[in-house]
Amino acid sequence: MIQERPLPTFQASIAEVSKEEGLRLYEDMVLGRTFEDKCAEMYYRGKMFGFVHLYNGQEAVSTGVIQTMRPGEDYVCSTYRDHVHALSCGVPAREVMAELFGKETGCSRGRGGSMHLFSAKHRLLGGFAFIGEGIPVATGAAFQTKYRRESMGDASADQVTAAFFGDGTTNNGQFFECLNMAALWKLPILYVVENNKWAIGMAHERATSSPKIYKKAEAFGMPGFEVDGMDVLAVRAVVKEAVRRARAGEGPTLIEALTYRFRGHSLADPDELRSKEEKEFWLAKDPIKRLAAYLVEHNLASQEELKGIDQKIQAVVDDAVQFGLDSPEPDPSELRKYIFAED
Repeated sequence: MIQERPLPTFQASIAEVSKEEGLRLYEDMVLGRTFEDKCAEMYYRGKMFGFVHLYNGQEAVSTGVIQTMRPGEDYVCSTYRDHVHALSCGVPAREVMAELFGKETGCSRGRGGSMHLFSAKHRLLGGFAFIGEGIPVATGAAFQTKYRRESMGDASADQVTAAFFGDGTTNNGQFFECLNMAALWKLPILYVVENNKWAIGMAHERATSSPKIYKKAEAFGMPGFEVDGMDVLAVRAVVKEAVRRARAGEGPTLIEALTYRFRGHSLADPDELRSKEEKEFWLAKDPIKRLAAYLVEHNLASQEELKGIDQKIQAVVDDAVQFGLDSPEPDPSELRKYIFAED
């Protein structure tokens, strides 16, 4: 069996989007996909090293969540699959690509690489190599927002935090501990589970006694939602309500986005464990093609407009590659720089 539960659907009235919003969402998703495809090319050409985990297929989750928040103002905490989250946050493609090349001009000054993207300016709290690491960090960010607003009287402290993590992470202690604290203190945070059905090579249904992750929110008295993670408009609709609740002081929300990665776990993974039938089933639900079809069908965009965006983004990614290749390596004399906080 390919999947045990049908993908949730939302009424068209809930998923309404304007032309401007629709094109913005489409551009953000195309940027993520085009960037990742170029990463694969650069990796196989020997320009990138170490582990590189791509996001192809999951773009509707990153775009649907981050673009519905306030990019650059609200906080985002990522995983080792963090390139597209960074791009959705507004980190320039040049800085992300340069970081993947290990260059000084990268967003982490070449010290982090693929799994440790960070940008204080864009409120990206980091990519984390170990599963579950980012959940306490995100919970802490949400706590400081609430503390500044309620204890220090800072009326401008209304930021919302989004914590992204995979289905495998929800079997770890950090997940349960942080959801408990967030519910207890009504923290302004979204816990976003990107359930792509596979934790490296372990199928989700084989790894947990309760496959429906969103229902785990009930144990903490917080709302839990299941959403079609291949439909950016559906994700956007759920996140809008979760963000509203968070800013209004009503506490956290657990969102389980049912999605699928189109590539192996990493670029070093031959991807032989997943069946051809399963892959084809999910490839037919490509989130970018679905949004493009929606925009055209509802007269919000023409094929020419969408093609123009595709070409624009290709130029942006090509420029990012050249920038990364031309950028300098970190100076060996600064090997220990950034290890400790500096005055």
